[in-house]
Amino acid sequence: MKRSGIKRRPMADSVLKSLEPEDKDYQEKDSPGLYFRVKQGGTKSWNLRYKRPNGKWAWMGLGGYPAVSGKAAREEAERLLKLAADGEDLKSHKATEAAPGDDKVLFETVAEDWFQRKIDAGRAAGSTRQMRMYLDSDIYPVLAGIPIDEVTRSQCTEVQRRLEKRKALNIAKKVRSWISQIFTQAIAEELCDLNPASELRHVAEKQPETKHYPFLLEAELPEFFQALKQSPSRKIALTLVRLVLRTACRPGMARLAKWDEFDLDDALWVIPAKRMKMRRDHVIPLSHQAVFELRELHELTGRSAYLFPGNGSVNPTLSENTINNALSLIGYKGRLVGHGARHTASTLLREHGWQRDFVETHLAHVEKGVAGVYNKAQYLKQRREMMQWYSDYLDALENGGKVPADP
Repeated sequence: MKRSGIKRRPMADSVLKSLEPEDKDYQEKDSPGLYFRVKQGGTKSWNLRYKRPNGKWAWMGLGGYPAVSGKAAREEAERLLKLAADGEDLKSHKATEAAPGDDKVLFETVAEDWFQRKIDAGRAAGSTRQMRMYLDSDIYPVLAGIPIDEVTRSQCTEVQRRLEKRKALNIAKKVRSWISQIFTQAIAEELCDLNPASELRHVAEKQPETKHYPFLLEAELPEFFQALKQSPSRKIALTLVRLVLRTACRPGMARLAKWDEFDLDDALWVIPAKRMKMRRDHVIPLSHQAVFELRELHELTGRSAYLFPGNGSVNPTLSENTINNALSLIGYKGRLVGHGARHTASTLLREHGWQRDFVETHLAHVEKGVAGVYNKAQYLKQRREMMQWYSDYLDALENGGKVPADP
């Protein structure tokens, strides 16, 4: 039966039994707060949506169907929603109560709690979307309905193999980390004693050697800048290229930059935490050259919220291909990409004696052990000097002038 054929709610057992899977997982509301999920592979289960004491909405798994009937799920949902209405946090109940009709806590129940904790902790929306996607598409089809303390190593390995068959090796690495975290949480909640996912890395398919982004060495830069001077690209695209070159920022950070992130009088660019990979504000000092080029750009795009606006609501900013297209037009396809400018800057700065800590902080690389004490303006004075030196050095390579002395 197609879900479009549902006539009334709560749904009759005959409807629950006959609902067909679709190309994507879906869920249908059955009664207040209670949803019936049908996965792509045909597995069916119950989910409860409730409001926590902090006002945030959360999900709680109530078990699989038909093991948990419609009647049992509705009775349990009604009971739990009353508890939530009285101000109780159902997260604590998930660790101690089994799903209705079962005396075991399922893997999916613990995983949903783990996922909600990630959301509550403020993880980036892109990260939680990815977690949600692979929970539903690869983890749950294998582990969802199994009691958490009965999941085996071979079943965890099966999840990893599903991804490796698609050559999604980077995702496989993330997924095995997530599964391991779920079991670590379950152990802490005394729901199981062992973590069957703890050693998956030892049987993982070896990842190919990392291919670095194409970048230029110092000796190649003078010729590159001469080619850039002859570029047929628009001024807005060339300013984007030069901003990435002068600041060594990630191309996406520059492309999506907004004018309210910049203080041109103080020569600072503060990228807000929500746009940073490490979820922390990042301060980039701007050289005199970068400020001059941005003031010129402001005359062209200052009426937009974005430095590099696109063609309207469909594309609010320039395309992510803009930088690489501009480089291709001057004959540097395969020799340099936008992200490679960071490698070029890192190499040149270190070779000329700038301290590693200054360089790594500027590139927003946070090493293990310092995450908890990270200061968004760390080494700002030194980095101002370093990035002014860098812009002066690039100009000297471009124009054949006197290069600045090493620090």
